[in-house]
Amino acid sequence: MTRIAAVMPCDFSQQQVLVAGGTSGIGFAIGQAFADAGANVTATGVSDAEVVAASERETRIRFRQLDVRDSFAVSELIGEFGSLHVLVNCAGLLRRGGVEFSEATFLDVLDTNLSGTMRLCLACRPLLAKSHGCIVNTASMLSFFGSGFVPAYSASKGGVAQLTKSLAIAWAADGIRVNAVAPGWIETPMTQPLAENSERSQPILDRTPMRRWGRPEDIAGPVLFLCSPAAAFMTGVVMPVDGGYSIA
Repeated sequence: MTRIAAVMPCDFSQQQVLVAGGTSGIGFAIGQAFADAGANVTATGVSDAEVVAASERETRIRFRQLDVRDSFAVSELIGEFGSLHVLVNCAGLLRRGGVEFSEATFLDVLDTNLSGTMRLCLACRPLLAKSHGCIVNTASMLSFFGSGFVPAYSASKGGVAQLTKSLAIAWAADGIRVNAVAPGWIETPMTQPLAENSERSQPILDRTPMRRWGRPEDIAGPVLFLCSPAAAFMTGVVMPVDGGYSIA
């Protein structure tokens, strides 16, 4: 794995960064990239087991348990921060096998992916206004396409894209920039069943102009860019990072 800080000059020294959903996959890679760039990183996972496992893999990051569906827990965690410069919302879930067509599962996915993102944005707004900080949300290529398999996930990510644009407008006066990345097919624990199924994976590769699955660190670089001074005049952007999948 190529470290992002080694190929992209970024300095986040003394900055406080919170990565929600940062114990594995894309969020974990983003947390590592910020740590490489000098930031003080806190990352969260939904279970204690995830937190323990991540802590054993990466000692530079402070890992905490957080269920983004719990408003009280969100407020309690953010209350521990004296300052905050960057919020990255990566906490999310997807339910395969058709269960997202049930009302209970549909609402649970939206509560995590969309409402959970909003809870953290609202809780962090005062601190980010003081630092003129930034937010990067995690959208998806399914923010732009529908899905006949995971309607709740697709709807939630469409909502994340519109939430990103709306908060960018609403909070620009506070000096807060709000952007999002829209990952394509990335090799993570969530996508492992598809990546290992040649019947599902090959059509993905055939449509992707770069002819490979993405890696979590492929998302980390764009996130660091969006949080850097190089992106100081960018807000409300939903940036595809998908190897060209969305244009093929």
